[in-house]
Amino acid sequence: MRTPADDRRWMDHGTALFLDTVAALDEAGLEADSGLPGWTRKHVVAHVAANADAVGHLVQWAATGVERPMYGSPEERTAGIEQGAALPAPALLAWLRRSTEALAEAMDQLTDAQWASEVRTAQGRTVPATETPWMRAREVCVHAVDLDAGLTFADLPDDFNRALREDIRAKRGLAELPATVADAPPAEVTAWLAGRPHTLADAPALGPWL
Repeated sequence: MRTPADDRRWMDHGTALFLDTVAALDEAGLEADSGLPGWTRKHVVAHVAANADAVGHLVQWAATGVERPMYGSPEERTAGIEQGAALPAPALLAWLRRSTEALAEAMDQLTDAQWASEVRTAQGRTVPATETPWMRAREVCVHAVDLDAGLTFADLPDDFNRALREDIRAKRGLAELPATVADAPPAEVTAWLAGRPHTLADAPALGPWL
């Protein structure tokens, strides 16, 4: 069972991993294809930067009690990613750093009562603000792999992978893993559940996730 402390630890670890991976790429490297169909690495970075701002809206909602949706609309979300993907590397990295730092600082300022406040995700789920570090941890950790710059799910913390598998299984309605993947390497099972490239030859096909 994951705890709020686990969620924040994974969020901070994934943020550092994502930032370090992006910072090591030059302009050409960022313009190269990512592991996500139709997206360059710049698209992934823009998405993660925009997500920090969006999760920050939920944290602000919890802090003030004034409703603040993650995104104005799906169209606005898509346009923001495209605009970010068109930025030169220094500007894109500056946005990423600024948004991630602002989110961490905002979370640090929440009181226990504010953490218990209910907010609404972009998918329309009502959750306590305590879920926001987990939401962010998934984004930075999974998309660090999606950058396709050398990281795999095996490079993520084992306990994070375990929690992620449980989360995805619940969302996909999988009470048990198929026999063809039950004994496979855990990190490969995580990749399969997340709809990412994996080495499980006999695993059934799954739709996209995150």
